[in-house]
Amino acid sequence: MFNKLWGKYKGKKNTMQIFYDFFSKKTAFFMLPCKILHLFFIFISKNHTFAILYINNMQIFTEFINLIYPKTCVACNDLLNKDEKFICLKCLYHLPKTNFHTQPDNVVEQRFWGKVPIVRATAFFRFQKGSPFQQLLHHLKYKGEKEMGQVLGEYFATDLMSSCFATVDVIVPVPLHRNKLKKRGYNQSEWIAKGIAAKWQKPLDCDTLFRAIENPTQTKKGIFERWENVEGIFEIKNREAFNGKHVLLIDDVLTTGATIVACATAILKCENVSLSVATLAMA
Repeated sequence: MFNKLWGKYKGKKNTMQIFYDFFSKKTAFFMLPCKILHLFFIFISKNHTFAILYINNMQIFTEFINLIYPKTCVACNDLLNKDEKFICLKCLYHLPKTNFHTQPDNVVEQRFWGKVPIVRATAFFRFQKGSPFQQLLHHLKYKGEKEMGQVLGEYFATDLMSSCFATVDVIVPVPLHRNKLKKRGYNQSEWIAKGIAAKWQKPLDCDTLFRAIENPTQTKKGIFERWENVEGIFEIKNREAFNGKHVLLIDDVLTTGATIVACATAILKCENVSLSVATLAMA
């Protein structure tokens, strides 16, 4: 529908006019608000002084909204200042970081010994059930706070900046099955990977590795069931995309490592590929 409309108006009308035409023709319910919005944008485009006043007033309005509905730290519920996002600096300082990126043969890497060849592996912080930092993962995964994944990914990337992890060629998140993605609306691992890729200015590949089989959730499964549940569920669309590359695989939480191993098994079928792993947390 949008493509058809765009083809009709391309080169003749601006984006706001296309937006207005689409919704006003789609249903009468949208006609009045779209007309008002359209007239408003025409007005401010011709009145630069008003536009500046409007922007300033919007900033005041935003501050007013923050006063009524203050933004608080996900971990401790203290008020955030204007430069803090999702987590306050105090909680970020007390985050139980692992610093495994400075420790070869660390416990994360040991979880993959004898299973798949991994160059390096690390986790940003330790997951402790009942701790304030559990809320970070809970909000990221179940409360729709996808942007928090990007913010935490950037913090993670900053810590890894001077390590060998920052020398990888491409960053790949553990994928969700399309049905799960449609239901949740986003892939939390992808948002973590976005933050890391943006900080390092590295390519992010969310298409080559995909989940071919929709498996039940791992949350309440035992160790053996977790390994059995993920066997053979990941595939590669185009092996040439990873040929000769050092891939950094990103996930939210490392538990048994079964999901990572299943992903690694698919990735390592590519020619001359090497693989490292980074997860936001480890249980």
